[in-house]
Amino acid sequence: MSTAGSAERVDIGRFSAGALAAWQEKSFKGKTDYRLTGTGNHRALEARCDGTASAIARLLPVDLNATPVLHWQWRVENVHEGLDEHGKAGDDFAARVYVIHDAGLLKWRSRAINYVWAGSAERGSHWPNPFTHQAMMVAVESGATADPHAWVSESRDVRADFKRFYDLDLDSVDAVAIMTDCDNAGGTAGAAYRDLYFAPK
Repeated sequence: MSTAGSAERVDIGRFSAGALAAWQEKSFKGKTDYRLTGTGNHRALEARCDGTASAIARLLPVDLNATPVLHWQWRVENVHEGLDEHGKAGDDFAARVYVIHDAGLLKWRSRAINYVWAGSAERGSHWPNPFTHQAMMVAVESGATADPHAWVSESRDVRADFKRFYDLDLDSVDAVAIMTDCDNAGGTAGAAYRDLYFAPK
């Protein structure tokens, strides 16, 4: 299997360049509204849900030995507050970025890590997804922000996280997805995402 990788950087989402054609949408309940906004280097992907849940995914194998660290920026306008995010009824997040290891024909061996902007769960906490044991939730951020226009920068060592949460020594991952969802508890939420890319440590 060939993988995308270099000594510098592997771009997953070039939203600043207006690149969205390579992303595929998957609906779980209705459609979250995803659209590119802004101009030039200020362009970003905005997402809004209203009782809906759909994700967009970029299928691109990435060499984790060369570029294990995922970087991105995001912001939220509002979060789902007061939900039990560990249960099915509260599995809604204003913003998610998740990485998928697809085991091909052995689907029972596929695994995913959801990096979420939680509404209630403590920042830094993690728990199994209530719908499937094949996904782990990680609260990278939590709660509302004082300034909804302020961007927050993130970086995660994806290879180390798969080892930590699944005891898997992965050489590659196969896809990255983004989701803003409101389907389980209802209501609305909004978020925005800037360029996502993998880089060396």
